[in-house]
Order: sequence, then C-alpha cells, then structure tokens
Amino acid sequence: MKDYTAKDIRNIGVFGHGGEGKTTLTEAMLFNAGLIDRLGKVENGNTTTDYDPEEIARGISINVALAPLEWKNTKINVIDAPGFFDFYGEVTAAMTLADSALIVVSAVSGPVVGAEKAMAMCEKAHKARMIVINQLDRENANFEKVMGEINAKFGPSVVPVQLPIIEGGAFKGYVDVVHMTAKLFDGKGEKEVAIPSTMESKAQTYYEKLAEAAAEVDEELMEKYLETFELSREELLKGLSFGVQTGAITPVACVSAAQNIGVATLLDAIVNYLPSADLAKAPNAKSVKTGEDVVVKQDGKFAAQVVKTTFDQFGKYSIVKVYRGTLDISVPLYNANAEKAEKPTAPAMMRGKKTYPIEKLCAGDIGVVPKLQYTSTGDTLCDASDPIVFDEIEFPKPAISLAVTAKKQGEDDKVISGLNRITEEDPTIRIEKNAETGDVLIQGLGEMHIEVVCGKLKNKNNVEAQLSDPRIPYRETIHTMAEAEGKHKKQSGGSGQYGVVQMRFEPAPEGVEYEFVNAIVGGVVPREFIPAVEKGLKEALVRGVLAGYPMVGIKATLYDGKYHPVDSKEVAFKSAARLAYKAACVKANPTLIEPIYRYEIFVPSDYVGAISGDLSSRRGRMLGMNPVDGGTVVVAEAPLSEMFKYATDLRSMTQSRGSFTSEFVRYEDVPANIAKKIIESAKKEEEEEE
Repeated sequence: MKDYTAKDIRNIGVFGHGGEGKTTLTEAMLFNAGLIDRLGKVENGNTTTDYDPEEIARGISINVALAPLEWKNTKINVIDAPGFFDFYGEVTAAMTLADSALIVVSAVSGPVVGAEKAMAMCEKAHKARMIVINQLDRENANFEKVMGEINAKFGPSVVPVQLPIIEGGAFKGYVDVVHMTAKLFDGKGEKEVAIPSTMESKAQTYYEKLAEAAAEVDEELMEKYLETFELSREELLKGLSFGVQTGAITPVACVSAAQNIGVATLLDAIVNYLPSADLAKAPNAKSVKTGEDVVVKQDGKFAAQVVKTTFDQFGKYSIVKVYRGTLDISVPLYNANAEKAEKPTAPAMMRGKKTYPIEKLCAGDIGVVPKLQYTSTGDTLCDASDPIVFDEIEFPKPAISLAVTAKKQGEDDKVISGLNRITEEDPTIRIEKNAETGDVLIQGLGEMHIEVVCGKLKNKNNVEAQLSDPRIPYRETIHTMAEAEGKHKKQSGGSGQYGVVQMRFEPAPEGVEYEFVNAIVGGVVPREFIPAVEKGLKEALVRGVLAGYPMVGIKATLYDGKYHPVDSKEVAFKSAARLAYKAACVKANPTLIEPIYRYEIFVPSDYVGAISGDLSSRRGRMLGMNPVDGGTVVVAEAPLSEMFKYATDLRSMTQSRGSFTSEFVRYEDVPANIAKKIIESAKKEEEEEE
C-alpha cells in the first residue's frame, strides 16, 4: 500500500446492532478493493475481521478489528465494531479510532437499539455518519418502511442518496438520487439505465428533500433555494458534503453485503461524502512540561494515542491513532503517561489478524506498534522532545461481577495471571479479590462478556476457569448491650494458664466499626495483659456468632477480671476475651446485615413503570426520578444480593436501552426470613467443611 496523507485517508467505523451484517459489509468492501479473492461468511468462521476463536465459535463480533483498503486513490481504514452490548468497550475503541461512521440497519428489522446507540455516540462525539440499509436481498426487506422508521427516530435530516430498485421481489439496482440516474447490477458490475417510470416521482421527491437538507446548512444556498426552490448539481454536492461533515445531514445508502450488491457504490460514497482525516479534531491534550492545554495540529512532532492493545503468538501490538506528525523507526518514542522511553520501532498495518510492516504512519492514520514494553491502552506515545498527554479514553465501567476459580485444583495462579493479561486487552474487565469473602471477582459488562473472557483464557493460556455467583459480604452486628465473663484456666502439669475477664458489649456509635475501652481500675487485670485481651477480641470479631460473618459496629469494654501471679499469660487472656465475646454477643440481639447500594438507572421514560416494579421485587427503595435528555434517571437503593445480575435483567427489560451506575452506601439489617435462610446455609457449609 502506498503512502497517503491525511486528506486522502478516511477512518470509517462500522457500527450497529448485532446481526445486521457489519462484518459481512466489511468483508464485501475488502473484496471489492481486491484484497481477498472470495467473500468469507460469518457462519463459516472465515471472515477477515472475525478471527478470534470465540468469535468463530459464537458467530458474532467480539473485538474491534481493522481492515484498511485502497479505493480510488484513497486509503479507507475500515474499523469493524461489535454489535452486542456486552462488548461496548470495543465499540468505544472503534468510535475513538473512527472519524465518521457507517451505521448499518437491516432492511428487515429496521433501526433497532444498536443503531440508536451508534447515532447517539456519533452526536456526542460530533462525528459524521452515514446509514447503510443492508440485507435488501432478504425476504420481507422493506426499504420504504425502514426509511420511515429511521426518519421517525432520527428526524428529517436523514435523507437517502440512493433508492433501491426492486423487481420481482429481488434487489436489482438503485437510483442515484444525487445525480438522478439509475444503475442495474448485471452480475459483473453496474450499468447505467433510465430511472424506472414507476420510481420517477419517488426519486424526485427524495431529490427535493436532499436539496432542502443541503440548503439548510449554508446561508448562501438557503437564500438561493428560497428564491428558486432548486440548486445546481455542484451546489447540491457542496451543501451535502458540508452537511455530512458537520453532522447536519445523514445520508442513507442501500446495499446487500452478502450478495455484494451496491458495496462498490458505497465505497464511492465514503470517498465523496465522508470527511477526510485532515478535518478530524484531536482529543484534548496537555503539555507534560507546562501542564497547560495544547491544541494538537497535525503538523509537528509525532504524537499518538494507544486505543487498543492486542496479543497473539508473536507478542503484543498497540493499535494507535496518530494525531500529530509522522511515526517511523527514527522517532524516539516516549510514553508520556508512564514517563518512560520505548525502543524505537517500525510501525505496521493490521488487517484482521495479519500485520504488514510499513515505513511510516502519518497524522490522521491508524496502525500498530509492536512489542512496546511499558505502554497500555489509553497511553500517549510522542516524540520525547515535545511530550504531551491526551485525555483518557472513557471506557464503559463494569456492571456485573462473578466469582472465578480454576477448574483444576492447583491452577488458580495460572487463571489469575492469564486474566490479568486479558485486562491489558480489555479495559472494561477488572480482576480483584474481595478481602472479606476471599472471592476472586471478575467484573465485566455482562455475563456473555465474562464468559468470552474465560473462553479466551482457555484458548490463549490453556487453562480453564469456572464462574459462580459471588458470596455476599454480609456482616453481623448487635443491637443491645450484654455482659459476660470469659475464663480460661488450664492446668496440666508444670506452668499453667489462667485469665479471667469481665466484658461489656454494646452497639458502637454510628460509623464506628469497632471500639475497645479499657476500664480496668486497681490492676485487677495487669496492664501488660490488656493488649492480649484486645488482640483476642479482634481475632474473634472476624467470625460472628450467627453465620460466621465479620462482626462490626461493636463497642467492647473491659471492666473487670482476675489474674494469677504465676499462671497468667497473654494466651490465657486472649482466649478469655474470645469466650466473653461469644457469650455476650449471643445475648445482645445479634443481627445479620447486608450491603446496600445506590443505583442511578437511565432508561427511556416509557420503561420507568417496569423498572419501579422490578426494583420493588428486589427489595429496592425508590429515591427519585430525574428527567434527562432521552429518558429518565431512576435513583434507588437496593441490597447488593438482589442486584448481581441486574445488568443482564435491565437489558432484557428495556431492549438494551437501559444502563446504570452503582455505589456502596451502607449496611442494613437483613429481613428475618431471609437472614434465617442465610444462617442455615452458612451452618450447613461449615458442617460440610468439617
């Protein structure tokens, strides 16, 4: 591939709902560009951009994948993004790499949630987009119906630049609305024909809509249009191009990717209508030397951001987007986040799973840098003489946690080390150990997301993990005051052990987990044994008296005791404190308590009733509802034990339109009927372990 400058580069993300044909469309574009000699199929597991074993096994895209190609003296970096919401970290990476988007919509199902989310992401990021109505070869395909649904959802600024010609129920060609011509597919290519008489009126109507949309983005064009109600072809193209670049107009193309019908025309539209890389705005950045904001322009010393990290049998690859200057082997690479120099290395181009060495990457281009030692996703790579740091990439936060263990005994370390490496590839996965329960937790965006990670672990590290529901970090507390004596006496020849304590246990002040008070007077327990009493008590608090969960919110007062001048030892007073703790807390109304989390749940307003009802069934409490753009934020509190699978359930209830964030707020008493079951289960587990 020859060298291209930014004005001849298009960075195009392919987005949309799962199953709408994004990967098939990418494959067809590669085929038309002459880079593959036959069209792979997702169901056959032989497409260029779905190459991971998990993708092949499941028949879905899981990872963002690059597919650079050349078309009419333009380099098009096609970025194939997953459509399933468990993998929206990859979608975020794709949106970061892309300067504009193809949003794929099925001609059968219409604009479903994936298209809505992609449009919203483009609007938020101020990126140009084009809608591609795909699968026009399928039974029940209906362009007019789908176009009506698109306009109802996204407004009148979404305008077709093509209309499909359907004959005998088959997709035969298209009308080019911009040039008011028609083309039919003859199996070898396209041939120009007259617009079918049955479509002339419809084509004229859409041409007028297109002209009106083009006029609205430019005052001069609008003045002329209001005077004459028409624009010249050049004026139309000027307004259309500017409107697409600014996001004011979203053109609609029509294809059948599986049949490779209309894909070459789509590539022409990408070149003609979507903005070149020299028009793209770099992320916000700061100077490392001064800490001040920097406006990053494409001319200058090299600066790029690592948007994705991936591994194969040959090592680590960092997918970068270059925002300034040029990268080649002569550039002294510096990681501004890690504040470390990397070895200069030649960049490469990645297409699917294959990499191809290249001499350089210029500003506006996308490529890979192999074998970086200190660099992670989100880091800034730059010339060491002019270091800057780009803003962090905002990846989605994990929404679900599962406990993970090795399937085979003795392989826990291999599982954890393998998972930690996968977190380098996927910033939406987190691994942490819960200090209270001992569970190793894997956190992700959904159950499928976590299952796929475990599949990758098996494929890449040859070690199997098993998943289970995490243990809830219940705790125990007391609600009344009680006193008890703890007495440890041991005499078995030689030196004995003797220690007696009188202790009072009561609820601690709010917010205090543990308080120890030494109220001994007169030396009835010598000063040197007081630390042993407290130590024994702390050791005892690890296990509560009901179900063995940690005891918290307790104030312990040592007010009396006895000792023996010869036999008293630290170990005796430690044991006496434990005995007093157990005897007193059983009488002090011990209670099981559970973690309560605060949830902010965003849903379209139509779903508020369903969400409220569901939260009630989970023992949740509604705190309020706040209207926001596009819906409502429901604020609620609920026990963690009822919400572990909420990410999956919320998607099901809202057709994947809902999302939420959560944070721990406090512990509360577990209702008696539920506490009884938890205590019985804990005792049964303890008996089985014995």
